[in-house]
Amino acid sequence: MLIRSRMVVPVVRETIENGAVYIQGNCIGAVGRWKDLSHLDGPVVDVGDSILLPGLINSHCHLDYTDMAGFLPPTHFSNWVKGMIAHKADWSYTEYAQSWLNGARMLVRTGVTTVADIEAVPELLPEVWTATPLRVASFLEITCVRHRRNSAEIVHEAGNLVRSLKPVRGFMGYSPHALYSTSAPLLELIGEEARRDHKRMTMHVSESPEEFEMYTNGSGDLFDWLKRQRDMSDCGIGTPVRQLQRCGLLGENMLAVHVNYLQPGDIKLFSDTGTSVVHCPRSHSYFGYAPFLYKKLAAAGVNVCLGTDSLASVNRVLGNKPELSLFAEMAVFASKNPEVQPFDIIKMATVNGARALGMQGLVGELSPNSHADLIAIPFNGKKSGAYDAIVNNWKDVTVSMIEGQWLMVLR
Repeated sequence: MLIRSRMVVPVVRETIENGAVYIQGNCIGAVGRWKDLSHLDGPVVDVGDSILLPGLINSHCHLDYTDMAGFLPPTHFSNWVKGMIAHKADWSYTEYAQSWLNGARMLVRTGVTTVADIEAVPELLPEVWTATPLRVASFLEITCVRHRRNSAEIVHEAGNLVRSLKPVRGFMGYSPHALYSTSAPLLELIGEEARRDHKRMTMHVSESPEEFEMYTNGSGDLFDWLKRQRDMSDCGIGTPVRQLQRCGLLGENMLAVHVNYLQPGDIKLFSDTGTSVVHCPRSHSYFGYAPFLYKKLAAAGVNVCLGTDSLASVNRVLGNKPELSLFAEMAVFASKNPEVQPFDIIKMATVNGARALGMQGLVGELSPNSHADLIAIPFNGKKSGAYDAIVNNWKDVTVSMIEGQWLMVLR
């Protein structure tokens, strides 16, 4: 089929006015001006005054925490973690499943077609995969502090589970939760397992000042809380990023999430190893963290992408519970970083996310042979205003397609 639109934003090439995308099966066959593609065979779907663009890529999410929105007021990170542990203990399988599916529906409405999700309740898989059209990269969450099990045993079980699960769309990977909830031996084994199986990893890294102080100085609230629960010999010997380097986790297959607190040299480690960084602007604002170092990361050539995190760490707006929305993340990032061009922000939510997930050329762009994952938002302006319109969009998408299958279509 041919999909015609007032504007087509392929991301990997300039915006096309009065453009079209030709779909062949589950892939894109051609992208160009309407007058150059109108001769091609197949039905025509004209979405009119719209911007047609690639489906957005949410590079970090916790779908199973969606219904925890508004549970906890903003507080210090260590207090928030304690509150989350208490809330999670009271939830049933059914509540987690419903929360996961509610989050997935939000993402579809707000233009995400691919999501990197942290699976804290793997029992939900694969049932929830079949209940959503989303392309899901599921990362199995791994911890070792509370149950104090043998690291080799934990990683062996995790590897067997990751290899046995076959997503409907997407893939499986590993998510060692964070430095403070794991151990150096566990991380070293996970890194080896991931490299052997050619799997990707994602991890919360240097998210809070408490975590940074714990690893850099061997002190602080998080250190004092955990010192009776875990071996602290990995603390006070360097930044969290340097600890990951020692454990062999930095590399092109790693998505380091948050990295809000860094020392000189940390950014170079990301750049030298090809490690991607995921920024979650609304979660960052919720905790009131120090300004995110986007300019320094980008200048060093680090691949920076965007995620929503979970709604358990997103502020209410005018008293209303928030929703998962990468458009909202782009808007908040733009407000905090007015010097960053809208097009660069759009790349963070599309091609940069694809690169982080090892799916460059397949998702996050409209180009021949990429997956037919696309969305549309209303727009009746000029070509020069298309990027601003995307970054500041606050409405649900009017059109959504994954692998050539309609999820919603303009009426």
